[in-house]
Amino acid sequence: MMDEKSLEITVPEGKEKERLDKFLANQLPSVTRANLKRLVDEERVTINGQPTKAGHTIRPGEVVRVAFPARHETEILPEEIPLDIIYEDEFLLVVDKPPGMVVHPAFGNMSGTLVNALLAHCLQLSGLGGDKRPGLVHRLDKDTSGLLVVAKDDVTHVGLAKQLSAHKIEREYRAVVWGHLKQKSGRIEAALARSPKDRTRMMIHPDGKHAVTNYEVLEEHAITSYLKLNLETGRTHQIRVHLASLGHPVFSDATYGGRGKQLAGLNKTRSQFVIRLLQEFKRQMLHARTLVFIHPITHELMRFDSPLPQDMVKLLEILRNALV
Repeated sequence: MMDEKSLEITVPEGKEKERLDKFLANQLPSVTRANLKRLVDEERVTINGQPTKAGHTIRPGEVVRVAFPARHETEILPEEIPLDIIYEDEFLLVVDKPPGMVVHPAFGNMSGTLVNALLAHCLQLSGLGGDKRPGLVHRLDKDTSGLLVVAKDDVTHVGLAKQLSAHKIEREYRAVVWGHLKQKSGRIEAALARSPKDRTRMMIHPDGKHAVTNYEVLEEHAITSYLKLNLETGRTHQIRVHLASLGHPVFSDATYGGRGKQLAGLNKTRSQFVIRLLQEFKRQMLHARTLVFIHPITHELMRFDSPLPQDMVKLLEILRNALV
């Protein structure tokens, strides 16, 4: 078991009067209000070494110390599932997730997930994500492959989450999409919200959460394009919804129009070619290729790259050589 971790925050000079709980919520974006209240109630939050209350008015120069519990219990069962761990130290690990693996347990998928595998591998994971998402700083969809960083303790989690919220973690993706984009590079800025008709889907909505995706066309094929994408924000299904909104959904993305709908208007030869591809490649062709961040504890610049999975490599070879 790792030692209890603590985080110290000095209230900056010139800081306006503010309640402690509001100050902490802004400083620790990954910690829920409920968890912050629990930490205060358990006297794990001190001001200049003394226990305090959530309603305390902070003052410049005060030292706020948050002591996180050493271990977080969870009802999720550890499972000995192979993991492709490309980096690990006592504070965090970086995992290359295969397509088809669910990241965390949820209704209908309580076992066989990345979290089940992580719990078997690690003695401890951060508890800030909640009982169902220990260690998870960010997520990938089930059928999206690629890199994830996982926090082993709460202090590391807070440091990574602050970089994430400040857009300081670089996340580069690769995708095969339908058609040819008019602009070969660009910035998609469109707020995202859950669909009121289907809670598993996201949609563009002016009242949703701010979302920005940058893209660059790397290759064009007869009926598809190969893109590099960089996230400024990390909303659920962000890349998939943004690309679909341009009329270029991710290849084989059944949720956002990347499968059968693309047959409309194709001639017989191309239709038969596409049908064969969709039969073979059944998941959205999206891969989290590069992850760059500052290690929250050692302050080292960390960069990781994941090669394209074999199904995307094979699809690209077919598309590059297709005579349709």
